Amino acid sequence: MALPPPFFFLLIATLPSLFPFISAFSPLGPCSAPPDHGSTLHILPTFSPCSPPSPFHDTTLLSLSNRDVSRFLYLSAAAAPSRRRSFVPIASGRNLLQSSTYVARAFLGTPPQPLLVSLDISSDVAWLPCSSCSGCLPSSVFFSPNRSSSFLPLTCNSPPCSFLPIPSCPAKTCTFNFTYGSSSISTTLAQDTLSLASDSISSYTFACIASTSGGSLPPQGLLGLGRGPLSFISQTKNLYFSTFSYCLPGFLSPNFAGTLRLGLSGQPQRIHTTPLLSNPHRPSLYYVNLKSIRVGRKRLSIPPSALAFNSSTGAGTIFDSGTMFTRLVSPAYTALRDEFRLRVNSTVSSLGGFDTCYNGPVVFPTITFEFDGMNMTLSEENTIIHSSRGTLSCLAMASAPDNVNSVLNVIASMQQQNHRVLFDLPNRRVGVSREPCTS
Repeated sequence: MALPPPFFFLLIATLPSLFPFISAFSPLGPCSAPPDHGSTLHILPTFSPCSPPSPFHDTTLLSLSNRDVSRFLYLSAAAAPSRRRSFVPIASGRNLLQSSTYVARAFLGTPPQPLLVSLDISSDVAWLPCSSCSGCLPSSVFFSPNRSSSFLPLTCNSPPCSFLPIPSCPAKTCTFNFTYGSSSISTTLAQDTLSLASDSISSYTFACIASTSGGSLPPQGLLGLGRGPLSFISQTKNLYFSTFSYCLPGFLSPNFAGTLRLGLSGQPQRIHTTPLLSNPHRPSLYYVNLKSIRVGRKRLSIPPSALAFNSSTGAGTIFDSGTMFTRLVSPAYTALRDEFRLRVNSTVSSLGGFDTCYNGPVVFPTITFEFDGMNMTLSEENTIIHSSRGTLSCLAMASAPDNVNSVLNVIASMQQQNHRVLFDLPNRRVGVSREPCTS
């Protein structure tokens, strides 16, 4: 049977096209959001009709899956050992700057200027398009340094500048450039007052984007929640004690339904956890020990080397908020896929990067990731993509790309949806519990 055209698939693109741009800060209309309070922020899927227009809004889930390949390649390369000294990695471009799938509201400067920032737990530096940016998208949410009395460009002899790989010093200001594709980006390292919910962080270090030749930056900024020295978690450790959790709503949630909780207050007290591991070659990534995988009640036969953590090679499993669909190294994914197909016991088709699809009503088994100390059982909403036209449904996971010798497994945002995921760095643990992300 011929498959429907790719655009039949659940179009994240089509919903935003039904709405004019509505500011996420407006108290009116379908995009109104509850106020952030305390140290809790409400978060919104980047592809919701309420988020600003972005380059992804004219794409299908298939192209978003293809975008995941670039993201995965970046994470795999970044996790590998390097002979260079350890520093805050600067992404080679699009795969990181346009990678995050959720945004939150923030304010920067004195007086505060409202912004939207993408949340990325595998990145460190905060990136913000500044008002003088040459080549940035007209739809960008800009920060205006000249309107803030507390804005401070950093000099090359400032401590934060030493964490950058190759800073330069025109007029003694700490700047750095990087390229991706045919585009180049120039930034200035600066500090200003960052406000989230009811909290205010003075002298917050971020990268102010001054120019880009390609114009493909996202319209919102990016807040890095990684573990490196310039990350939000490191810069606010005296306020939030390097602890946070989030509950990610579905990708098409029409409002700020998810939450990001910062600090110790309000974190789940009864939650199963697994040890947080570290890779000295990429200390920003949140590694955990994935011991086995079950499909239904069947524990899969997977070579231990496919799941084992190895800091020397970068092998192991990480949680990531910017990858949309979980990717497993080939032996692990093949075992999962084959058992999944056996359990469903129906005619299999494929679509793009999804190789296990079914037409018509079928019963899908659960999938359970068994970590050291906790299990994460995924329901159908975390494992299956349903078509908006027709009856095609696909397993929403994939193998590592064929053209790379990857050793990294990535637990992605779709599989984390409607779970509370806790990152407790002082106690070196990650916790997961099911929770509907409705407020």
